Amino acid sequence: MVPRVLDDAHRKQRSTGHVKTFWRKIRKPLAQSRFAKNAIASLLAQVLRFVRLTNPMVEGSSSVEAVNAALAPAIIALWHGQHILAPCLYPKGQGLTAMVSRSADAELNALVLERFGLEAVRGSGGRETSRNADKGGARALIALKRALDSGKNVAMIADIPHGTPRQAGLGIITLARLSGRPLVAAAVATSRRKVLEKSWDKTTINLPFGRSAIILGDPIYIAADAGEEEMELKRQELTAALNEVTKEAYRLVDGGSK
Repeated sequence: MVPRVLDDAHRKQRSTGHVKTFWRKIRKPLAQSRFAKNAIASLLAQVLRFVRLTNPMVEGSSSVEAVNAALAPAIIALWHGQHILAPCLYPKGQGLTAMVSRSADAELNALVLERFGLEAVRGSGGRETSRNADKGGARALIALKRALDSGKNVAMIADIPHGTPRQAGLGIITLARLSGRPLVAAAVATSRRKVLEKSWDKTTINLPFGRSAIILGDPIYIAADAGEEEMELKRQELTAALNEVTKEAYRLVDGGSK
């Protein structure tokens, strides 16, 4: 029995290795092909729509429309790896601009957002450093502030790419201070899902034929004259709010088990 289990594990490991090898070979050609990227983005958007269609919203979920009516324009904050289904749940016809990383892989994210009628700006909004400026963080924050000034909601991933997961960065706090608009912590969960345990952010792939939930937190405001200490306190407050809405979203879809 034990040898058979080991054989199955080895076959699974070899299969995973083959998939990774295949992806490395096709990744660069795909990144250079605009046609391929657009085709993949369209396919991914259809998959997300199917997942959303087959995951009815559970009782107790937040009303995106009600929160939008009360607080717009607002800054929607999400965790890395927990945001994949979010574009499907945003009300149609409501303007939204989202920050997307400038990495080659993230370009697909930007193209998928376009399929849902949403706008994307490229940059990294985690750290206020010269390195972050090189990644277009400052320019992206300016673009997001302009979107807010024009009456559009914006969305940002709160934690820093490949940094400490589930810890909000200062970029999103800075945007709230500069714009005067509220931060709203948001979480989306489905009862059927695949968690990529080896990924730094525990990326969660939402699967069809289950239940879904969306939870939005209370607004967090940051004064225009907030100093470093106040900014840090607000960063901690947003971190706690995101963890709380995430916990509640999973509790709802899992029938109270979390």
